[in-house]
Amino acid sequence: MASNPHISVAVDNTTKQPPQRPHLNALLEQARAKGAIPVAVAYPCDAGSLQAAMQAADAGLIKPLLVGPKERIEAAAAQAGLDLSRAEIHHTADDARTAAAAAAALCRDGAARALMKGSLHSDELLGAAVAKEAGLRGGRRASHVFVMDMPGMERPLLMTDCVVNIFPDLMAKRDIAQNAIELAKAIGIETPRVAVLSAVETVNPAIPGTIDAAALAKMADRGQITGGIVDGPLAYDNAISLRSAQNKGIASEVAGRPDVLLVPSLEAGNMIYKQLVYMADAECAGLVLGMRVPIVLTSRSDSVEARIASCALAVLAS
Repeated sequence: MASNPHISVAVDNTTKQPPQRPHLNALLEQARAKGAIPVAVAYPCDAGSLQAAMQAADAGLIKPLLVGPKERIEAAAAQAGLDLSRAEIHHTADDARTAAAAAAALCRDGAARALMKGSLHSDELLGAAVAKEAGLRGGRRASHVFVMDMPGMERPLLMTDCVVNIFPDLMAKRDIAQNAIELAKAIGIETPRVAVLSAVETVNPAIPGTIDAAALAKMADRGQITGGIVDGPLAYDNAISLRSAQNKGIASEVAGRPDVLLVPSLEAGNMIYKQLVYMADAECAGLVLGMRVPIVLTSRSDSVEARIASCALAVLAS
């Protein structure tokens, strides 16, 4: 078919601008004001993990202590064009678990104030951190907290635990809530509001998470969880949306305005946070808490922004 000379097609040559990250930027400023801290980076033997550490150093957040085989670290730095002159290399055998144990020991001995993942598996790093000889266990169960910056949301949103605890029981959830509350307070939220999520907003014995949620709310009332306001069970819609909560007749200090979302299981939380990242342009930083030092679990899929923000969280939490 012949083309019609009277029909024109408008071509949009504009490039989509990346979303602004005001909440993560605020974290960076808070952390810079506190000053850089020494961080033990376990087994940073590839370009990605070395870049994460050195970019956080360039941002004025950390002093990297690179723990692992010196030759491999230097080779990875050369390949990536990185200058390691501002980092200390603590040589170990070429074994991820050995390097993780040595990095944990630096934290135990006070030479480092946080632990950071290099090019090893998360379970290898966490295994070294929770080992009895590492001396890093705290009085609570370790748990992971994300701090999310979402376009259009006027405040950061914390989510826990999407990474470490698979099916936490009630007492583990108590620790997960307390860890998240303390991180929220560290980033400037005076009285964090914690929404304990489930599939429904009413207690139903057929859904065990609703019973845990109600118990957590009462535990907060009785001082077994301190520093925040806890309510649940709340379904995701009425936890996030004040209009949804009002439509369902839910009277709550938390519903519609949470600072923290506490998920019932790792599986549920992992799906929610990835949906927010990949479908709602959320950016998130994260830490493992409940230990004597915070632990930065970077991922190969993390953006540079997320890696640096995670180190900023470690500064604020240390």
